[in-house]
Amino acid sequence: MKLRSLSTITLLLFSINISAAEVAGVKLDEAVSTSNGIKLTLNGAGIRSKLFMKIYVGALYLEKKSDNASEILNSNQANRVLMHFIYDGVSKKSIIDGWNSGFENNLDASTLTAMKPRIDNFNTLFTDTRAHDEIILDYVPGSGTRVVIKGRVAGVIEGKEFNRALLQIWLGKRPVTSSLKRTLLGKN
Repeated sequence: MKLRSLSTITLLLFSINISAAEVAGVKLDEAVSTSNGIKLTLNGAGIRSKLFMKIYVGALYLEKKSDNASEILNSNQANRVLMHFIYDGVSKKSIIDGWNSGFENNLDASTLTAMKPRIDNFNTLFTDTRAHDEIILDYVPGSGTRVVIKGRVAGVIEGKEFNRALLQIWLGKRPVTSSLKRTLLGKN
């Protein structure tokens, strides 16, 4: 009887560990759904650090898991980027500077110029963040990238091209950090 109880407890603990991931104390769901019900699976997650400070836990959710950045960038599948802030006090200006730097580092001049109105609109959506705040960036084909900040829908930026440009911040040739890119691709 005791052996059966121990086996049951061990099995229960094992199932808990595989049902959710944890990065830097932040629990991440293995699966989520977009606003229109598309099921996404956790592809990978990691920490965005800057100057030895942990800024946020980033997670990438996809309809179909992939460890190939080009494949993800060129697909038209729904996706989600979750940013769970662990650093207390990231200013709106710092967030916008980060977006702009990421776009500039990964887009050629003509694409950056074409995207500028959408990037400017995207930047107006953000506010200061504190520890435990979340930014969710959901791409739904045919709709656009839905931006949710601290649980509230801030807006939608239209177009697959914008989502591809946004994903390049983490998965492009010059990602925000190569270690975060690697973990988002599921390559620990």
